[in-house]
Amino acid sequence: MEPHRPVLLVVIASTRPGRVGLPVGTWVSERARAHGAFEVRIADLAEVALPLLDEPHHPRLQRYEHEHTKRWSATVGGADAFAFVAPEYNHGIAAPLKNALDYLNLEWRRKPAGIVSYGGVSAGLRAAGQLKQVLAALQVVPVGGGVPIPMIGQRVADGVVDANELMEKAVDAMLDELATWHGALAPLRGG
Repeated sequence: MEPHRPVLLVVIASTRPGRVGLPVGTWVSERARAHGAFEVRIADLAEVALPLLDEPHHPRLQRYEHEHTKRWSATVGGADAFAFVAPEYNHGIAAPLKNALDYLNLEWRRKPAGIVSYGGVSAGLRAAGQLKQVLAALQVVPVGGGVPIPMIGQRVADGVVDANELMEKAVDAMLDELATWHGALAPLRGG
């Protein structure tokens, strides 16, 4: 019998038509599966399709009234670690990602997260910095230096990421860190 592997939820943050987030998220997921430390699941926010926060109660109470929130709660609650695939829009984090984070509270707590950011010259680093602030407020532990991908338009062709060795090593290092931090944080979550 295969031992239980922790669940890594790869969150694809961009919902824009023609986005490169989907190929980047697919690449991260494939790399994570090959790494072997996690059972890998994908949450594509374009498919999750959360409306702008519409729950009347604070998420800390977990008194969800809408089915979309209950589904999102089960998805996030069932994860042991996260890899956020996040673009930078206007020097900040994408609105769908902020909305998805704000929907929940306790489901995020005491879990590690890696950030794969992308953009132009800045590689999405300003968005990654803002994301870390939000994650800290939710008691999520960002690990390592992340995976910043500059000039993403030059790295994606025909819907596939053309990763270089530096990108591959960065993702593998992030996955190693996520596995380590999962082990350290799991007892704090009671599991």
